[in-house]
Amino acid sequence: MTVTIYGIKNCDTMKKARSWLEGRGVAYRFHDYKAEGIDRAHLRRWCDEFGWETVLNRSGTTFRNLPEADKQDMTAEKAIALMLTQPSMIKRPVLDTDGKLLIGFKPELYEARFGA
Repeated sequence: MTVTIYGIKNCDTMKKARSWLEGRGVAYRFHDYKAEGIDRAHLRRWCDEFGWETVLNRSGTTFRNLPEADKQDMTAEKAIALMLTQPSMIKRPVLDTDGKLLIGFKPELYEARFGA
């Protein structure tokens, strides 16, 4: 099984997810948005599968600090453009296991995915 976890290094939720994986011996590749970036194809796929409303982290400080005009009339394309320029606005983590995605960290969903 190929496992990739997408996020940013200094995020508490990312640390919990990575610790969960490590504690169960799940090998994974960590893709750091800030160091490696993210492309439109990934964001498009995630938004198509889960909806931009789930993928865009509107509760984080990066989004909250945007000018009001940037927050108005949000669409999938506008959300993707924002996430491309400021990847910290992407909900974390995004876990990809052989093409099956989970967004956010909930131990019970990880347990169901990995049979732990």
